[in-house]
Amino acid sequence: MLFPPCHSMAVSSLPTSRSAIVCISETPGANLAVRHGLPMPLPLAPGHVLVHVVAVALNPCNWKMPDRFPSIGSVGGSDFAGSIVALSDGIETTHPGLTVGDRVCGAVHGFNPADHKSGSFSNYIVATADILLKIPEGVRWEEAAAIGGTGIATLGIAFRQYLLPESWFVNQAKVDETLPVLVYGAGTATGTIAIQLLRILGFRPLAVCSSKSAQLALSYGAEKTFDYTSSTCAADIKSYTNRRLAHVLDIIADSTSIKLCYDAMGRLGGSYVGLELLPDDRPNRQLVHAAWVMGQSIFGKALQLGRGYGIPASPASRQLGKRWFAEVQELWHRGAIKPHPVRVGQQRGLEAVIDGVNIMRRRQVAREKLVYFLQ
Repeated sequence: MLFPPCHSMAVSSLPTSRSAIVCISETPGANLAVRHGLPMPLPLAPGHVLVHVVAVALNPCNWKMPDRFPSIGSVGGSDFAGSIVALSDGIETTHPGLTVGDRVCGAVHGFNPADHKSGSFSNYIVATADILLKIPEGVRWEEAAAIGGTGIATLGIAFRQYLLPESWFVNQAKVDETLPVLVYGAGTATGTIAIQLLRILGFRPLAVCSSKSAQLALSYGAEKTFDYTSSTCAADIKSYTNRRLAHVLDIIADSTSIKLCYDAMGRLGGSYVGLELLPDDRPNRQLVHAAWVMGQSIFGKALQLGRGYGIPASPASRQLGKRWFAEVQELWHRGAIKPHPVRVGQQRGLEAVIDGVNIMRRRQVAREKLVYFLQ
């Protein structure tokens, strides 16, 4: 397919190739390498921008995707922060707020079997203009990368499509401000963003996490925390909510977390959303409406993944993403949200990012967001 030309600060000043971390094998744990001299991802499709990446933030999906769904030659990475260096033709009309030189952050679909060029672990990437946030003045690069876009995208789909009734967002006056929403995995980066957004939207975020993460969850706005290792955790939540809990966001979504969440809900059940494919051996509860989401579906394209993770294309998710990122943009500029605590990698560059992915793979990151500078 031929695309219109793109506008940049000076096309001749852009390099003719780029470097990136790519999947090189199907061997879990030994499948990533830096490759140089890769073609630049040009020309740009309508509604897209070229970003010179300054920093990337790491997520569990950065090792789960190549280990579980290896697609040799695909570029990895999701969250990023950088500067726009080129705009697709006509974007000044469709997205008048974006210009060359803007500092932005967002997310892309890394290790995408349907688009090997996608992925943030590169010095130059293509980003969707609708799934971008302009970085407020005074926010550091590492903080912007930690905000990124993957967690925000995932929560947008979870909240707007499944967990919380759309009518409550249409008319904020109808929001029951006493409504509790349980966040299991509240000590994670997605958990602290979820707590902040729920609080802003007028709900009561209740946090399930370890005792070590309790103070962290409270500092981000959780009303109360519950220790998932306690034998009375579910009963304690039930008592605290007067058996009225009907809305649960489960970031971990394994058999153990699902059972606890189900047990904590009131007798009338409610809505449960997991951020992982729900396991076959999960408990069943007739009055609980369970769903699971993947943030990558916010781009509206089909997720061509096996093992039950495939998701059909959804233009509705694409439109939701545009509205949701615009809302979050306003909140961020008002100073209403802040990133998870940032841990900056000691080394810089793409080779250092691979080291970081292995750190994530070994589960050696807790209560921090691991960020690496590429430059």
